[in-house]
Amino acid sequence: MAKYVFVTGGVTSSLGKGILAASLAKLLQARGLRVTIQKLDPYINVDPGTLNPYEHGECYVTEDGAETDLDLGHYERFLGIRTTQANNVTTGRIYSTVIDKERRGDYLGKTVQVIPHITDEIKTRILTLGQNNTYDVIITEIGGTVGDIESLPYMEAIRQLRLELGEGQSMVLHLTLLPYLRAAGELKTKPTQHSVKMLLEIGVQPDVLICRTEHPITNEIRRKVALFCNVTPDAVIEALDAPSIYEVPLKMAREKLDILVLRKLKLRPPHRAELSSWKAFVHRLNHPKHSVRIGLVGKYVELKDSYLSIVEALRHAGATLETRVQIEWIHSEKLEAGNIESTMQGLDAILVAPGFGVRGWEGKIQAIRYARTTGLPFLGICLGMQCATVEFARHVAKLKGADSTEMNPQTRYPVIDLMNSQVGVANKGGTMRLGSYPCRVQTGTLASKAYGKTKTIHERHRHRYELNNKFRERLSEAGLRMSGVNPDLDLVEMIELPGHPWFVGAQFHPEYSSTVDRPHPLFVSFVQAALQNHSQRVH
Repeated sequence: MAKYVFVTGGVTSSLGKGILAASLAKLLQARGLRVTIQKLDPYINVDPGTLNPYEHGECYVTEDGAETDLDLGHYERFLGIRTTQANNVTTGRIYSTVIDKERRGDYLGKTVQVIPHITDEIKTRILTLGQNNTYDVIITEIGGTVGDIESLPYMEAIRQLRLELGEGQSMVLHLTLLPYLRAAGELKTKPTQHSVKMLLEIGVQPDVLICRTEHPITNEIRRKVALFCNVTPDAVIEALDAPSIYEVPLKMAREKLDILVLRKLKLRPPHRAELSSWKAFVHRLNHPKHSVRIGLVGKYVELKDSYLSIVEALRHAGATLETRVQIEWIHSEKLEAGNIESTMQGLDAILVAPGFGVRGWEGKIQAIRYARTTGLPFLGICLGMQCATVEFARHVAKLKGADSTEMNPQTRYPVIDLMNSQVGVANKGGTMRLGSYPCRVQTGTLASKAYGKTKTIHERHRHRYELNNKFRERLSEAGLRMSGVNPDLDLVEMIELPGHPWFVGAQFHPEYSSTVDRPHPLFVSFVQAALQNHSQRVH
């Protein structure tokens, strides 16, 4: 029977519950245990697919096509496993399911209420991953903060489930904040005490307190927190701010968090923790031999979490090449012909990011034209590939006014058009082309060199528009190479420019598949091109 670890948060949001959950999972996995993580989000959206990136950061997509919270990206990057629809549950999905059951008559004769019907559905979703003896430990992260009205059904479900599972089958980790008051010159424990008190009022006793702090916790503070929060001193864990999220598992190992969890869950792992490859990755990340500057061109650059998976994929590739990747954030809406050269000055490569809508569209096209004409290494992802296609059509294939019908429905040359499967689709949520699809890579291309011997790759998608096959021949004749094509639907998935040092557009999202143990080959090749360009510029 699987054991369950519930991760809650208090005092403030954005303390890093997702990183904590992923770090604990990594430590348990390093001991040979089978571990997965799920995220329970209290918002009423069915999924984050319709949320603006400014609202919630990036929308992460799983291989089976689920639009999920960005924390699932952390889970996959840390553990090297694939998550599914079952790993992310929202209040919207819970209520939708319960209402559908009520309409079908599943509850005939009953008044449908938060308790037991909503809490029962939450418990069912939590237990789903524990079926079929697939995992030894399931870590469940509860979004939001203790005390939030929307979180109450989840807390109540945890209270019930802990009783039903029995002693030694579950535990609660509570992540909280020990703020440092500069004027007083000390860490304050009262916010943590109040946070735990709120948990206790709900009927949930935390087993371990993870204390996020800017300064080391003294033994005196540890004993004080333990006394007022009803835990043992060794269950008060220090979580000092770390320069990199990838150092958090090592910090938690030094705090013996995994040993504490194993003891409380009465688990005997197959072997000692094996973290040598993880430590080697962190060492390469912290001690690079080279450095490159890559411009990330997008329209959500004010909130860096909007492009979280891209940033992490660049870090993975950089560490592999012992190279520090310095990202220069470039707002596409501010790019124009008059400032493009000064903005791109000193960059070793550019990446044009995904997105939706016309805002910043022309700025991205300006950036790509600069990269194409100057030989600057370029990677375009999803909308970035579509921009590259439009730029090539306008300025090389001489299709004046070429555009995407998403931006200009009346364009004379719709080189990017709505997919046939998307025609007539009215609902916005969960209706795009989502999840993993095959792509056959042409030999002798940059793509084939990056992917190696693999002829057919599988990558994740999230889009409605595609390269219009009606213009495929004309674009090819002008010099655009279709280096990757979906073998089933005959859709262009990748484009390249022969003769350019490194110019690749991908309709899919390679960043979703990059992990610490398996950096994505396309990103590794891209950073390598940036490194070569840097070397040529310097010398």
